Amino acid sequence: MTTTEMTIFDDLESNVRGYCRSWPTVFDTASGSWLHDEGGRDYLDFFAGAGSLNYGHNNPELKAALIDYIARDGITHGLDMSTIAKRNLLETFQRVILEPRGLDYKVQFPGPTGANAVEAALKLARKVTGRTEIINFTNAFHGMTLGALSVTGNAGKRAGAGVPLVHTTAMPYDGYLSDTDGIEWMERVLDDSSSGQDTPAAVIVETVQGEGGVNVARMHWLRRLADLCAKRGILLIVDDVQMGCGRTGPFFSFEAAGITPDIVTLSKSISGYGLPMALVLMKREHDQWSPGEHNGTFRGNNPAFITAAAALEKYWADDALQKSTLIKGEHTHRRLSELTLGYQGLSTRGKGLVQGLVFDDASQAGKVTQLAFDRGLLVETSGAEDEVVKLLPALTITGAELDHGLDILAAAVDVICTERVN
Repeated sequence: MTTTEMTIFDDLESNVRGYCRSWPTVFDTASGSWLHDEGGRDYLDFFAGAGSLNYGHNNPELKAALIDYIARDGITHGLDMSTIAKRNLLETFQRVILEPRGLDYKVQFPGPTGANAVEAALKLARKVTGRTEIINFTNAFHGMTLGALSVTGNAGKRAGAGVPLVHTTAMPYDGYLSDTDGIEWMERVLDDSSSGQDTPAAVIVETVQGEGGVNVARMHWLRRLADLCAKRGILLIVDDVQMGCGRTGPFFSFEAAGITPDIVTLSKSISGYGLPMALVLMKREHDQWSPGEHNGTFRGNNPAFITAAAALEKYWADDALQKSTLIKGEHTHRRLSELTLGYQGLSTRGKGLVQGLVFDDASQAGKVTQLAFDRGLLVETSGAEDEVVKLLPALTITGAELDHGLDILAAAVDVICTERVN
């Protein structure tokens, strides 16, 4: 991109902008797993709107439903008023998602972001229990607003709050400690009246920490965590903002563990189309809100309700997408594992279609993503030191597209890792 082309962004847009610094081009159109810039260059997308586009860009069937709704002057902005679009979504969500899984959740529409869903979940847990403390985990990421930051691990992001972040305690996530899984430590601290740890209102956890570096919690660890909470009257909140909607295979990332969280947060791909939307799911007995106690002007994004319902009907009425995601995930993991054999200081981890390449030399990860961009692939880094190249392709990506992207990534790794050796 030329200096002239960048002038308006550099001169007028805030310094807070981020992704455009890593991918310096002006994008114009997108379809499926591809973006196209104004110069006509194509980019394969292994980013998917940070997990907001599980079904790809401008999915044709979801787009058709949206266009029909707009064309007939369907309600666009409705706060929390009852609308046909909302009713259809609730009925579809109950029939396609909740009932087949034996889940009896009430559904809350908070502000249309993952962070707002987390804020609502924390407020609700404190209201229900009458307690203030929240337990979170090392390397967690839950959003950029004050409550969400208070349960986020990254020091740089926390520093942006500008005020003390209180009433939370970080515990070791699965795998953080080499000699223990951390659950025994949590049990001891919670049961020891001299530990200094007050009984918390809730524990909030991601089953896979995406921003934290693609750290995958084991199923038995999640079950032990759920049991720990249940025995002590602590609410369990699963943040499924990025890992839900099929990213790890099942619709909910916690399904394989056989647990039923007290509260679940969803956003990102729940709209199906990349439109702003979020849900908070809560067990019926926890729906203790007073009317309007947590509200927001844009909690009624009806166009998002339309695309969300269409996505649920198309992709979750059967298990075809789940099976496809698991197959593609296994293929991706296998290819990445083969790639790591050729280089020192390189490993891989992941689940479903969230996979990571982990570099002992953190600087290499950023170099790989930059070279990948130069060669037509969008992929980002994550982890405490940005040491992980995180792959988040659309769940609908074709096998040929997936291999094409993995080829670009492998070639970039070869250049960067060989460069270091030489």
